[in-house]
Amino acid sequence: MPRATHRREPHPAGGAHPRPAVGGWLRLAGPSDAADIAGLRTSVAQDLTAKFGHGPWSAGASERSVFANPGRSRTFGAWQSDRLMASLTLATKKPWAIDVAYFTPCETPLYLHSMAVDPTVQRTGVGRRCLEEVVRICRDWPAGAIRLDAYDAEAGAGGFYRRCGYTEVGRVVYRRTPLVYYELVL
Repeated sequence: MPRATHRREPHPAGGAHPRPAVGGWLRLAGPSDAADIAGLRTSVAQDLTAKFGHGPWSAGASERSVFANPGRSRTFGAWQSDRLMASLTLATKKPWAIDVAYFTPCETPLYLHSMAVDPTVQRTGVGRRCLEEVVRICRDWPAGAIRLDAYDAEAGAGGFYRRCGYTEVGRVVYRRTPLVYYELVL
């Protein structure tokens, strides 16, 4: 399958589209970034499917899905020059598959979801660098914890999150999909 390049088209006025900075590696994404982010998420889904077979990770993304919860979430991207290397979303509302009973009680948790790292740069520190920035962003938000789920399968990123300091807090099956819950209390 052809893989998206995740490169930004030139802005009509010349140069790249401006990206609001949030400081550090990650930048707040905007509507003009939706195609790049959807392409990256789809590329990651195709890569996981090629490696591990068809599963819940096989669904691609649409431009519309990138900013599905405005006002309740912020989507970020990590660009190197004009190449989108990674993307993720932080939300104040829990995703459908999260059961808060498994997590440490906290007044203001943020939910990390839709994290995608370009398969050509995985295992080079890009994902770890994104998670380091997520901690800084969440502390500034302010939030008391970062919560997420990962597929409880070979295609899941649970080992990555553990290596980055997240603690496993539960295992569930949601709609026939085995998941592992992780958190990082701030």
